[in-house]
Amino acid sequence: MRLNLRRRVVHALALATVITLPLAVAPAAQASPVSDAVAVLLTKKVKGANVTKHLREFQRIADANGGNRAAGSAGYDKSVEYVSSKLRKAGYRVTTTDVEFPTGWAELAPPVLEQVSPNAKTYAPGVDFLTVTSSGSGDVTAEVQVIDAVLPPGPNPNTSTAGCEAADFAGFMPGRIALIQRGTCPYQQKADNAKAAGAAAVVFFNEGQPGRTDSYAFDIGEWRYGFPVVFADFAVGNELAASPGTRLHVKTTTRVDVGRTKNVLAETRTGDPDKVVVVGAHLDSVHEGAGINDNASGTAGVLETALQLRHFPVRHKVRFAFWGAEELGLLGSTQYVQGLSRAEHDRIKLYLNFDMIGSPNFGYFIYDGDNSDAVGAPAGPPGSAQIEKTFERFYQKRGLPFAGTDFSGRSDYGPFIETGIPAGGLFTGGEGIKTPEQAALFGGTAGAPFDPCYHTPCDSIANVNTTALDVNSDAVAAATATYAYDLSGIPPRNAPAAEAASAPRAIPEHAAH
Repeated sequence: MRLNLRRRVVHALALATVITLPLAVAPAAQASPVSDAVAVLLTKKVKGANVTKHLREFQRIADANGGNRAAGSAGYDKSVEYVSSKLRKAGYRVTTTDVEFPTGWAELAPPVLEQVSPNAKTYAPGVDFLTVTSSGSGDVTAEVQVIDAVLPPGPNPNTSTAGCEAADFAGFMPGRIALIQRGTCPYQQKADNAKAAGAAAVVFFNEGQPGRTDSYAFDIGEWRYGFPVVFADFAVGNELAASPGTRLHVKTTTRVDVGRTKNVLAETRTGDPDKVVVVGAHLDSVHEGAGINDNASGTAGVLETALQLRHFPVRHKVRFAFWGAEELGLLGSTQYVQGLSRAEHDRIKLYLNFDMIGSPNFGYFIYDGDNSDAVGAPAGPPGSAQIEKTFERFYQKRGLPFAGTDFSGRSDYGPFIETGIPAGGLFTGGEGIKTPEQAALFGGTAGAPFDPCYHTPCDSIANVNTTALDVNSDAVAAATATYAYDLSGIPPRNAPAAEAASAPRAIPEHAAH
């Protein structure tokens, strides 16, 4: 069987190559006949029944290991073993990378926030300010530098963009304490920019409109800053911002317990190593359940695509990634991208992401690479629009409806687009409610969630629409084949452009998958 398939592949590739040389003239939004030929063959090999077999195995793993496949659990470790074993037997070069995640955080002593000069003043913990959950420990006395605050605050909430852009820290003196107003982007984004600018500590303060004046507890979702992070009420922040040159003493005493899990990476043995296509899905579930739609569905589609792609002598290196600890804040993909050297980063030409591709009340959603709907998150890096068009072509050929969905920062494309790597992918909907217009487009039930079992124990093998799963698994295969052979539609990415794109993007303040 394998010999016959290889003969058909070689024949198709030879014929398409003769017809289409040189490939460089292929239109940006179109695949070449070579990649089209392989896409047809690969989608025929990626069968929904085989994808569903993987889902059943992930369900069996969860059932035998406490009911879930969460990072750090036996169920996750068995999921790693299952995926790795399948890929090794298929001939892939399989490796793992370590992923750290917090298993616990504790505040060991009351925090300190006090003015040292020009006036001595002590603020009360639990009244005037709180330690931000996941804050590191530290004892810092330094000058405060206010970051791009809107004072007095505007009449409407979320008008301050303080700290959202790296440019907000132009002129920031390393070693100072960054004073940052609440506003339009996540606290973590603000703190990341502060750390990159050399801040010794961060003092957030509320924005100042009615209902946005007091401090409150929240988890910043990043435990590796290694410096104090506190949140003060608006009156404190406003007072500090009004006194340039104020020196503060900030002290936090905390402990973070760290666990370790793994990403699984499988790379084709053929293909240009300087042109890498990464195809990924997160492997972990939440603790509440087996996570069969979220995200065994994406994992199974990617896994079956990899198992069938082994028959094809790809032109570009394809790296299949199965991310750990996504449900804890995109930790696996984020730590992977952060660990890349500049040369390794630049070899990655694009990233394809598949997270929840079989929702029961599904829609066929494509990540909006060009922001053509002009709402929500901005467009992806150059090349993302072309990836979106590739998926659109797939649905158009099948006469299926589709719609755009924003790069909201809620899945593993996030760290890639933040560093300038173009991305795209598919999504069939989560806890959001299907509108009447969407029900008219896709069918299903208006006024009900796309996935009624999102992040709950009922996200089981019964929580998957097999039609959506089958169609989207074919789409995974088609897009993978396209870019395994033809990258002519993806614009070159130079270092300055990548650096400019590395600034964090504005996403909803408390966005989480």
